[in-house]
Amino acid sequence: MNRFIPLMLLSAAILAFATVFLVILPADEIRTAAPAPGLEPYTESQLRGRAKYVDLGCVYCHSQQPRAPEQAPDVQRGWGRPSTASDYAYDEPHLLGTMRTGPDLLNIGARMPSRDWHLTHLYQPRAIHPTSIMPSYPFLFETKTEASPDDVVVRLPKAYQPSDKVVVASDEALDLVDYLLGLDRTYPAANPELRDHGYSPDRGTYE
Repeated sequence: MNRFIPLMLLSAAILAFATVFLVILPADEIRTAAPAPGLEPYTESQLRGRAKYVDLGCVYCHSQQPRAPEQAPDVQRGWGRPSTASDYAYDEPHLLGTMRTGPDLLNIGARMPSRDWHLTHLYQPRAIHPTSIMPSYPFLFETKTEASPDDVVVRLPKAYQPSDKVVVASDEALDLVDYLLGLDRTYPAANPELRDHGYSPDRGTYE
């Protein structure tokens, strides 16, 4: 019993320390950071797509925070330069993520700029990567016997194409893809201290 109170106080102190340095201070830095030059606010379509991204739980498997070379080989993976607080000026809530079951997505719009690719990938990931463990989202699409002029038809390999029918994207699917295509932070970083780590803003790479 005599050790219980000191143990509880020590636990509370550790929790408070972690909360300050891992939650409060980073949140304050992000909240007060000005938008980076080259960063545009989300459009209405992208905001709807971002809400769907959250609703589908994409953040549980994908991060949006490429890290510095001394922390992880994210640059070598082609995920872009390390992110900075200014890259998230228009993000609320922030979707940094903690898991990487799938690749980091902060620059997926630059790596995969094709709307058709994203629509196919959302409808059936195995149509693009046979070994993918990503879930498919067929409920974001509609199967029709014939597409109308305004429909966006999803391009699918023959093995995944419904017989005598076409798959068309819903507005939700189009908004989600619009958001993914808007994830492009390949402009030069706003933080000049990155240059101290060998970062070249002109090339967007490390020397």
